[in-house]
Amino acid sequence: MANNKDEENLEEESESLNEEKDDSQEELTAEEKLAKMEEELEKKDEELREYVAHTQRLQADFENFKKQTEKQNQNIIKYANENLINNILDSYEDIGRALDKFNNDEELREGLELIYKKLTDTLKKEGLEEIPAKGEKFDPFKHEALMVENNPDYENGEIIEVLMKGYTLKDKVIRYSKVKVCKK
Repeated sequence: MANNKDEENLEEESESLNEEKDDSQEELTAEEKLAKMEEELEKKDEELREYVAHTQRLQADFENFKKQTEKQNQNIIKYANENLINNILDSYEDIGRALDKFNNDEELREGLELIYKKLTDTLKKEGLEEIPAKGEKFDPFKHEALMVENNPDYENGEIIEVLMKGYTLKDKVIRYSKVKVCKK
């Protein structure tokens, strides 16, 4: 019986030691899990820092792009008429030469007519066109009625007289024709 008791004690001690081993293995596993989690957390933190840094760089690049675009747009607006001015300069200088050189009215008139033709050609090349008005039907999208008159020679709504010419620039009205319209 003593042997049985000793065997039972040995078995209990062995089970107790096995349980302690299992507990220590569980503790090691928990410690390993904790270490692994901490390692993963560190990796995630590093990824997060990289994403934040990347986002900050992108935001800075975007701000620089916006500033550069604004500056370019300001320069475009500032120098938008450069080609037109260069084209008109020839006519401007011709007028100055005409005023300096021509001695009589006939020469001056001929010179001014040449300059007027040259300037007209330049403006047409830029897309400027005169809005037809006299004898046309009044169109509020092209004409501005400054006066009305009951005139038997014209139909109702027909333009009697052009007081100031109107112009379109590449299909956009830039100045309405100021007109006198027949109203019956």
